[in-house]
Amino acid sequence: MKTPVSWIREYVDLPADVTTEQLAARLTALGLKLEAIEKPGDQITGPLVVGRVLTMEPEPQKNGKTINWCTVDVADANGTGEPQGIVCGAHNFAPGDLVVVVLPGAVLPGDFHIAARKTYGHVSAGMICSAAELGLGEDHDGIIVLPADAASPGDDAFAVLGLTEEVIEFEINPDRAYALSLRGIAREASLAYAVPFHDPAERQVPEPDADGYPVIIDDPSGCPVFAARRVTGFDPTAPTPGWMARRIQLAGMRPISLGVDVTNYVMLELGQPIHGYDGDKLDGAIYVRRATEGEQLTTLDGARRTLSVEDLVIVDGSGPVGLAGVMGGATTELSETTTHVVIEAAHWDAVSMFRTGKRHKLSSEAGKRNERGVDPQLPAIAADRVAELLTTYGGGTVEPGATLVGIAPTPPTIEIDADLPARITGMPIEAATTVAHLEAVGCVVEATGDRLTVTPATWRPDVTDPYDLVEEVARVVGYDQVPSILPREAAGRGLTREQRLRRRVGRLLAGAGCVEVVSFPFVGEATFDALGLPADDPLRHTVRIANPISSEEPSYTTTLLPGLLKAASRNLGRGASGVALFETGTVAFPADRGAAPIYGVDWRPTDDELAKLFEAIPHQPLFLALVLAGESERAGWWGSGRESGWADAIGLVRRLAAELGVQLDVRSAARAPWHPGRCARFEVDGVELGHAGELHPSVCKAFGLPVRSAAVEVDLDFLMRRAVDVVPGPELSTYPLAKEDVALVVDATATVADVEDALRHGAGELLESIRLFDVYTGDQIGAGKKSLAFALRFRATDRTLTEQETSAARDAAVTAAAERCGAVQR
Repeated sequence: MKTPVSWIREYVDLPADVTTEQLAARLTALGLKLEAIEKPGDQITGPLVVGRVLTMEPEPQKNGKTINWCTVDVADANGTGEPQGIVCGAHNFAPGDLVVVVLPGAVLPGDFHIAARKTYGHVSAGMICSAAELGLGEDHDGIIVLPADAASPGDDAFAVLGLTEEVIEFEINPDRAYALSLRGIAREASLAYAVPFHDPAERQVPEPDADGYPVIIDDPSGCPVFAARRVTGFDPTAPTPGWMARRIQLAGMRPISLGVDVTNYVMLELGQPIHGYDGDKLDGAIYVRRATEGEQLTTLDGARRTLSVEDLVIVDGSGPVGLAGVMGGATTELSETTTHVVIEAAHWDAVSMFRTGKRHKLSSEAGKRNERGVDPQLPAIAADRVAELLTTYGGGTVEPGATLVGIAPTPPTIEIDADLPARITGMPIEAATTVAHLEAVGCVVEATGDRLTVTPATWRPDVTDPYDLVEEVARVVGYDQVPSILPREAAGRGLTREQRLRRRVGRLLAGAGCVEVVSFPFVGEATFDALGLPADDPLRHTVRIANPISSEEPSYTTTLLPGLLKAASRNLGRGASGVALFETGTVAFPADRGAAPIYGVDWRPTDDELAKLFEAIPHQPLFLALVLAGESERAGWWGSGRESGWADAIGLVRRLAAELGVQLDVRSAARAPWHPGRCARFEVDGVELGHAGELHPSVCKAFGLPVRSAAVEVDLDFLMRRAVDVVPGPELSTYPLAKEDVALVVDATATVADVEDALRHGAGELLESIRLFDVYTGDQIGAGKKSLAFALRFRATDRTLTEQETSAARDAAVTAAAERCGAVQR
């Protein structure tokens, strides 16, 4: 919410010496988060003046563009008194209009220096400015056309445009809808400095009568209050007064026309959204009802929208003419021919407004306020204020008769102990102080002994329980007055087993040189295509998100690899020579039991309803994924470097399993996105744990990674379930090690894992370790064969092994390999 300081001062008697920075600090202390302090003219230096367009000659160009060669009267501002020749590409002005001219020597926002220069065959001595060029908005399409009475040619444009104004921008929390108005901000400023507040909503309005415009509400829960007034004889060509246009612009909106600008101005002033209808286009009475399924409406943004039975709509005899509280319809909008204006100011159910906006992906200034909750006492006041401004500046007459249908909801009463704010905050707050501060924020307080009965202000629908009142008292006293007292540590049971195991995993991987990342868990079909997954791959069966962040990635992921691969590519693209990234996170596999039911939020679901909700929750195991790409060891004077590869990936999983005390079996596999023949499958007691290996070249290309990059993905939940809490340390023996090497010839299709398992089984308990140290293929062993050389290490804990013992263990190992794998010793 952008709030010009001069507008705040109009409603609050602030001390003259209070600076904008001091005011912003005090309001921030009250809970209005400061976003920025803007001084629009600070980035503009040099001559910025008002000019009157004298001539305007369109000149078509070869590139298809038409420019205007203009002469502009800037009086003596240019030092000569002669008209200024300026080339302008905009077309929304005409001779006789007052415009804003920046002369040579000036500097605009963005360090844009203005000078006389030849362009399109003319010397353009300056520029006719748009709002965007002056930093006043984002409208590049047209230049600023000032009201006819705004100033005279040659006058300084800083004051005319409000560039000397100071504007405070606040980020308004959803529960403080009242602060989306100057009325609300000014009330907070009055509270901050304990000075008088002049409420712009304090005005006498006529009593409703039968002569008002007919309005019928079919859904009073969705629209408790509807006010309407009529203005006839309105001049649609009347200009918006300069002061009003400047305030609207400083508040972050764009002036459009007097009819629209007045409704926007009153919305900014009071916080009550208002809509104006062309009365001559309305067909009879206005009705407020829920839409019928499939009913359609073209809104002011030109979109044709299919409505839901949950949408509140405003209709006349022709059908829907507005999406209630969010956006009006195109058929009855105010235009340059409107002379009969019907003013609508209504109070809408906030939940309905929120759901309608989300359903139609439609955001508007009106919807932003209505979905947060507006003061239900404002509709009649706001409608009367709009009627006053329309007739004051656009002529016409306010027709007799005022419509006010419905009754404003009554705020709830809240019972509270007078000492509750003191007990909760730890501050010494007296009961009288509590009462005074609650009354200061608009509450009505009745005291009965030590109990207070509090009725919140109508503009505070967020205040609903005693602790909301505590917050109100605390923010007025000052959050900075809350004492800093460290809480005593409560007795606990420490970390859970899962937390301890996850930390062990993280420490191990960090110690191995890996860096943890967190990526978005969303995927689309293009991601699966890039991974090379076949059309029937189970990973493509995903949980689709109802309201995805991106339509290109509408599903919750079934694999962590896409996010990791993108992160690795991004880091390598920004100069990293190598990356080793890991991520732990949940993936989701559909439960395939139908969509979760949607219940209301005004009651707790029953046990049966909760059971149906839980049935629809997908299976969400915790996975671990790693990506290794680029350099693993750098080259230098010490020797050549090394790229990360499949062996590093498999080695990390082996280390992880050893850290958790899990016996891991490694088998060869063929699984996308890994390279066939360079992919390993991990198993624990015959159950698949995950895969690791070298990524397929097409996957590396799709994600922009070096060839031979490697990746891992395992089910961490399953691994942790099999983990032991305390891994026993190795048994150390003081007796010497016995070394035996064997070379076995096996079929080329035999796996190292199978041969190693056979040797380990045959060697028995004396075997301390086994390691493959050579693989040979060639003429010496024949076609279709390979030679695997293993180093076997034997040791006993209680004696020195004899040669006969080690030989027997070696021979038993070879025999087992021969029986299981058909191995022949070389």
